[in-house]
Formats: sequence, structure tokens, C-alpha cells
Amino acid sequence: MSLLKVMDLKVSYGGIEALKGISFAVEKGQIVTLIGANGAGKSTTLRTISGLVPVKSGTITYDGNVISGQQPQQIVAQGLCMVPEGRRVFPNLTVYENLRIGAYLRKDDITADVEHVYHLFPRLKERHWQLAGTLSGGEQQMLAVGRALMMRPKLLMMDEPSLGLAPLVIKSIFEIIQTLHEEGITILLVEQNANAALRIADYAFVLETGMLGMQGTGHELLNDPSIKEAYLGKSA
Repeated sequence: MSLLKVMDLKVSYGGIEALKGISFAVEKGQIVTLIGANGAGKSTTLRTISGLVPVKSGTITYDGNVISGQQPQQIVAQGLCMVPEGRRVFPNLTVYENLRIGAYLRKDDITADVEHVYHLFPRLKERHWQLAGTLSGGEQQMLAVGRALMMRPKLLMMDEPSLGLAPLVIKSIFEIIQTLHEEGITILLVEQNANAALRIADYAFVLETGMLGMQGTGHELLNDPSIKEAYLGKSA
């Protein structure tokens, strides 16, 4: 059974149809990536799955339960968490306080989870009491990932995690994605850096103006001439 199944999903903003009946599935234990141009509907897809954007029609099923129509906090409580585009950390709170907010629905002891985040991101441990707004862009992205991990997600959705970061930081972020995958977290990745995303993806879908186009394994799409021309550049 698929961990996440999206069936004939349609989403509209006013009179504009942002998603035009897309269907795809994410199997447990996979890294699945959505690639496509700006405005294709990638972020809208993640935000709709998260409950932040209402569904016009269609069904979203997660871990055997229909979640389309549920509130975001209900969805998060089931272990489906998102790292939003632009990081969205709380700038006037410390690193530790941001992590605590990530666990706001939990009633148990979070100490071990904080230590796990600090193990993954040693720089955050060094900045435990530092205000998040004073961190570098890469450190804020690490904090955004760490905050999502505080809910112990089964499925982690990541929206443009490499956006605006230096190449060395991007390399580090993708290494962390692979580490999380090895720890058993299923990952749905939206990423404009199609080359990096396809290299780690088990499966990939191309989103074009609200509709799904090509799909295949990361390796297949990475080596497809039309994908190379459209998304990877001549040097890919």
C-alpha cells in the first residue's frame, strides 16, 4: 500500500486552475521528487497535501486515511510534515525555541529528538541559544529541517530546500536528505535543482502547468534527452 496517494487532485486560485487533476503515489521508504518550471504547481501540490490550500476536487490518502479536507495540525499529528519554501523560521526565537515549536503537538519528552537534530546538524548545537534571524541561510535551512523532524515524521515533504544557498551548503543539504532516507523517513521533494534531485530520487514526476507529464526513476529521467534539454542544461 502506498504511504501517500493523490488521486485526480484539482486546486484553483480564484478562476485559475493551479492543479488540473494530477494523480501520483509515494511508496513507503522512497525519495520521490517533483520537478518542473516555476509556476508548474509544485509548491501548490505540497501545500494542498499539508492542508494549507483547499482541495477543489480529488482525494489525498495518507497511511490508509483520507486526509483531504483535514486541518494542517491534524495532518501533522499523523506524521506528515513539511519543510516550507523560504525556511520560515521564527527569527526572534532561539534555535532551541524553534525546535520546541516543531514539537508543539507532542506531550512527551523531546530531549532525545533535540539531541538527534543536533547530531545531524552540529552547527545548530553550537548556536543553541542564538536567535534564528541571525543565522546564515544555510543554517536557517538546517533549522527548518530540524524543526520538521521534531514531530518524528513518517513522510517529510521538502519545498525547494536548496533555494538561494551556496553550492557547498546545497551539497550538505542533499547529504542530509539521504541520511534521513537511510533512517527510514519517506521523502517527497520539490526542487528546482533537478540535477541534484534526480540523482537521489527513487522515482520522479515532471509537473507542467498543473498537469503531470513524464515520470520514471530518477536515473531514467536524469538520462532522458528531453529532460536534459528542458531542466538540466547542456552540461548535465
